[in-house]
Amino acid sequence: MPGCPPQRRKQEALNARLDHRAPLVFDTRELGRRPGALKRVSRSVAAPKDLGIEVIGVREGATVELDLRLESVMEGVLVTGTARAPLTGECVRCLEPLERELEVDFQEMYSYPDADDRSRDADTGDDAEEEDTLFLEADLFDLEPVLRDAVVLALPLQPVCREDCPGLCADCGARLADDPDHHHEAVDIRWAALQGLAGSIQDGEKDNAPRPRGDDPQEK
Repeated sequence: MPGCPPQRRKQEALNARLDHRAPLVFDTRELGRRPGALKRVSRSVAAPKDLGIEVIGVREGATVELDLRLESVMEGVLVTGTARAPLTGECVRCLEPLERELEVDFQEMYSYPDADDRSRDADTGDDAEEEDTLFLEADLFDLEPVLRDAVVLALPLQPVCREDCPGLCADCGARLADDPDHHHEAVDIRWAALQGLAGSIQDGEKDNAPRPRGDDPQEK
């Protein structure tokens, strides 16, 4: 749009047209623009793809339980909610699979489409804050980016099956929790080299040892 402000054009480019049938798209039409109006929503949705980090996350298609509180305020709609979902991953120490239940809280403001115009008139000068602003689109908002940020930030970066997991043997890879007495004899690498040299000398002496006269093929 030629007459559309740059920030608005950027937001519209980033915000593809929302589909009210999408599981993580919510309708705020009932709230109108009446400050103080409230709406509570509970919904079970299938987890989107890549909801997590490399070692742990919510499996795609797993059920995510959402409890939301939508509140109309002067600037837009304030969304406060809780998400509960099953986590699957692997222990970073012993690589065994693990499962957890995640419960995470979040809150986000979805501004009215003309809120950026009003804030520009106020000339706050905070461009970073403007770029991070989420907007309602035809009274709809997409919860997925907010849910994704909340879940990822709540995940442990180094998940373990238990706090005192001993991990794997550095020499053979055995799981130490299965064999607490597992160990290997420590050998000084300097002695190991000498033992190898001694073995080579013994083998050479055996090859050079004199044979009984009857075993020499040249005497026959």
